[in-house]
Amino acid sequence: MASPYLPRLIRARLLESLADTPVVCLLGPRQVGKTTLAQRIDPERTYLNLDDPTLLEVARQDPLGFVEGLPERVILDEVQRVPELLLAIKSVVDRDRQPGRFLLTGSANLLLLPKAQDSLAGRMEVIYLHPLTEQEKRVSTSTLLGTLVEGQLTPRMVPDTAPLAPTAEVLCQGGYPEPSRRPPHRARQWYRQYLNAIVQRDVRDIAAIQDEDGMLRLMELLAYRTASLLNVSNLSKELGIERATVAKYLGILERLFLVKQLPAWHRNQAKRLIKSPKLHLVDTGLAAALGRLGPEQWLTHAERFGALLESHVVEQLVAQSSWVDPELRFSHYRDKDQVEVDLVIERGQELWGVEVKRAASLQGKDAAGLARLADQAGQGFRGGMLIYTGRHCLKLPVPGCFAVPIGMLWGEEPGQTISSEAAMQALVDQAQDLDMGY
Repeated sequence: MASPYLPRLIRARLLESLADTPVVCLLGPRQVGKTTLAQRIDPERTYLNLDDPTLLEVARQDPLGFVEGLPERVILDEVQRVPELLLAIKSVVDRDRQPGRFLLTGSANLLLLPKAQDSLAGRMEVIYLHPLTEQEKRVSTSTLLGTLVEGQLTPRMVPDTAPLAPTAEVLCQGGYPEPSRRPPHRARQWYRQYLNAIVQRDVRDIAAIQDEDGMLRLMELLAYRTASLLNVSNLSKELGIERATVAKYLGILERLFLVKQLPAWHRNQAKRLIKSPKLHLVDTGLAAALGRLGPEQWLTHAERFGALLESHVVEQLVAQSSWVDPELRFSHYRDKDQVEVDLVIERGQELWGVEVKRAASLQGKDAAGLARLADQAGQGFRGGMLIYTGRHCLKLPVPGCFAVPIGMLWGEEPGQTISSEAAMQALVDQAQDLDMGY
């Protein structure tokens, strides 16, 4: 009997796109489920994987001939390996704009590849698939981001005997199904092999680099610095690598969806461009493995787990936006007084703030960042959240703002906590069912 499949909440948007767009491209890191989702969306489609050396060679030798010879409806997996195919696909689509003809997947951002001669503007919709969110693991229909932007947060008090959420375990597990099947030391080995394989194989498809070891060392350093302001000069000095090379490597890691830069927010649009972004690893399981963090270190490495928790909240909310409202924009706030808000969410002139605290209790000063952001944003401020590791959903003194327990980010009601063992078993079942089909 097959193990249950954890449904991806981006599925409805993918189906919508296939119904009216000739080319749909599903992008995201390797091993997050792009292939499985694409095949489950339409099992009757012909599936071709460009990791296959024979197909790869044929596609590179004659891109137009390859595309013209494809079946009526096709999945082309790992299309970043032959970016020249985009121009050939454009030629075919311009002759027949039938919706849903091509479903592409890629483990690198096609729109940023130097060999991609055409973006298929007006012909292709790009959808990003993130690692599994905690909401998806728990098969919950309650999306915290939607509750926030719809103004539906309300206070909820629960008994103090309610269990605390297993935050350290969730952070160290991350969103990749495969390593969850393994004990912690074997999971760390999987993550390292995963990163090595990407640098040794996928990097060659998008850039020529001479120092693979330098890129691996940069990625490990970034794991220690996740959720911090990006300072390329400091990274250069610590690694002993030229600044231009570090900047190039960062660009490659972004194109491979391993790190994400979160731009700064400012009322003056021009000033946003010159303020420092924050850098986040896109999966906390990978960050914890590279940073040698385990759940048992939650109390002894409080600062590093605080940064990991911030990256987790950012990634979960960005992922939720892909099925709640893809038009939402994300940034961070930091002013000259060092007052910060970890995540700023914008929709047109509307704005929300999100602060993240590792603590399970609250202090009066914890809402200072949200208060400052509300003052700066003016009439556009719609509210915000202080996500923490406690039990209660509480109203804060800043209008429209609430202290929200981390479990609500995962689709739980306040006071309800799915055991880490149950969540782990669901993820193991998922990985066994897919059998590395990612």
